[in-house]
Amino acid sequence: MRYYPRRRSFVKFVIGLLVSLLAHVEVIDLDNVPLQGGFLVTTNHVSLLDPILVFIIIPRKDVTALVAKKHQKNPLFRWVVDSVSGIWLNREEPDAHAIRAARELLQNGGVLGISPEGTRSHNGSLIPPKTGAAYLAEIAHVPVIPVAITGTHNGILRAFTLQRPHITVRFGKPFTLPPVDRRKRDADLVCNTDEIMCRIAAMLPATYHGVYAEHPRLNELLRAEEKS
Repeated sequence: MRYYPRRRSFVKFVIGLLVSLLAHVEVIDLDNVPLQGGFLVTTNHVSLLDPILVFIIIPRKDVTALVAKKHQKNPLFRWVVDSVSGIWLNREEPDAHAIRAARELLQNGGVLGISPEGTRSHNGSLIPPKTGAAYLAEIAHVPVIPVAITGTHNGILRAFTLQRPHITVRFGKPFTLPPVDRRKRDADLVCNTDEIMCRIAAMLPATYHGVYAEHPRLNELLRAEEKS
C-alpha cells in the first residue's frame, strides 16, 4: 500500500475546511479513540460524507477506509482515495487482495473505517449488514469502535444549498468481539455482526434503528445506558 503524506495532509485540510464551512459538525466522545494501535471503526452509512467525516475527525495519520471499486470511475474521487491510502474493494465478489491489505493495515497498527451495512441506507435507518467487519476484526485480532452518525442524510445537497446541516458524530468505547468457533463460523460471524450493529444503534435515535429496532441485544444495551 502506497503512502502519500503530503497529499494526505492536503486532502485532510481541504476537506476539513469545506466541511467546517458548509456544515456544523458536533463530535461526541472522541476521547474513546486510542491514539495508537490498530482498530476497526464501524459506522452506520447514509451518505458519502460518513467515511469522510471519520477520516477528518480522528486525529491520526494512519486512518483509511475500504471503498467500493465502483467509485474509481470518478477521477477526482479516485485521486482523493488513493491520496489517503484507501483500499479499493470489489463488492460483487470475494476480494482476497482487499481483505489481505486491510488485515495488514490493522495488524501494523493502522485504523480502518468500514460500514458493516456494505452500502448506503436510502432512508437513514439501519439496513441488514454483511459480516465483513466482524470477519476483519477476527482475522486481524483488533478491537472495534462503533460510530453513530446523524444528519448526513441528504447532507451534501443541503450543504451546497447553504442550509448548513447539523451533523453529529458520536464515538463509542472500544470493545473486543468474542472469538469465532470454526465449527459454527457463519453463525458466530452473524452474532458478532449483530453486536457491532446494536452498539451503533444504541447511540442513534430510535428513528434510525431500522432492522434492529426490536433486537434483544439493542434493548439490553439501551436499558444498561438508562441505568448508568
